[in-house]
Amino acid sequence: MEQTDGFIARLAIQGAQTGPLSGRTFAAKDLFDIAGHVTGAGNPDWARTHGPAADNAFAVDLLLRAGASLAGKTHTDELAYSLMGVNAHYGVPINPAAPDRVPGGSSSGSVSVTAAGLVDIGLGSDTGGSVRLPASFCGVYGMRPTHGAIATDGLTQLAPSFDTVGWFASDINVFTAVGEVFGAPERKLDELPAIVCPYEPWEAAEPETCAALRDAGAPLGLDLTPLASMRLTEGGLGEWREAFRVHQAWEIWRIHGAWISKTQPSFGPGVKERFAMAQQVSDDDAAEAHDFREAVRKRMRDALQGERLLALPTSPGPAPLLSDDAEALEDFRRRAFELLCIAGLAGLPQISIPLASVDGAPVGLSLIGAPGEDGALFRAAKLLAARSAALTGAD
Repeated sequence: MEQTDGFIARLAIQGAQTGPLSGRTFAAKDLFDIAGHVTGAGNPDWARTHGPAADNAFAVDLLLRAGASLAGKTHTDELAYSLMGVNAHYGVPINPAAPDRVPGGSSSGSVSVTAAGLVDIGLGSDTGGSVRLPASFCGVYGMRPTHGAIATDGLTQLAPSFDTVGWFASDINVFTAVGEVFGAPERKLDELPAIVCPYEPWEAAEPETCAALRDAGAPLGLDLTPLASMRLTEGGLGEWREAFRVHQAWEIWRIHGAWISKTQPSFGPGVKERFAMAQQVSDDDAAEAHDFREAVRKRMRDALQGERLLALPTSPGPAPLLSDDAEALEDFRRRAFELLCIAGLAGLPQISIPLASVDGAPVGLSLIGAPGEDGALFRAAKLLAARSAALTGAD
């Protein structure tokens, strides 16, 4: 599979002369409308059947008004319905942190150009993990905000009750400045909030990943020991993953089914099968998944009482190798969703922090907060970055 630098089109759209992001650059995933340009959504048939956008997406305009300049449009997995960053039509963006591994998706191009230092900010979207997982794979910060906190106007939808605008940055100060622009200022906390580790996510990740995160967290004052007394589920995270899969697929077919039936687009391996599955999800199945989701929301609200944050591995392990076959990638995707579905089902904010490595490739630590507590996540990440800098002597 051909590797790319992450860009599908280079642009030079200047941001405002003054603002909190003045002098910064960003790139936008090719799900976000850019006025005068076709939003291709990672699929040539989608690009062929859609005209140029009349206006910029809300998130793009917000960054431009804050002073950041748009450097280009970036690759995405097809219609965002994948997680590895492998696009059968357009190739695989390079993972700058581990060039022999996939970058993760569906915000593959935005994470690639951010991790490579080609831009300061990568604008992406996160429905099922499309910012959090690539951030872990490529060793940068990645944010899924509270669902509904940032308007998705001008973003090609996948599953609206899960879709969020997200972003990447390598620098924690840039990262949190973007959060403020998007309406979530950093909470002014002198100390870390209480951080606890629910049992099941740490059991779902690979032992090497858990050990690496615990070892890296200890010098920062983080006790990343999972609590056997704090269990999120009764039947295991596999049930949560299945509810997410069904609910999301039902929504996806209602968004894209008519276009697919009319156009008969060419989809790559994996994506084609997922859309075929989505077509088969019944209203009864979706209703059952919806009820399950409501129970998850209540359980997570209870788990997050007292302004505490939950810590968990972002991913089961480091990014799969480029040489892995489709079956191996699909198995990793399935395991990853056991970790990623938690915040997605409950509509919660989650940040992935670059913390450790396994076999020379990055693995991220995630913090999940209560709805609207995005600012607490930013503050926690900044405090941890300051502790790390103090230990290493970095500025």
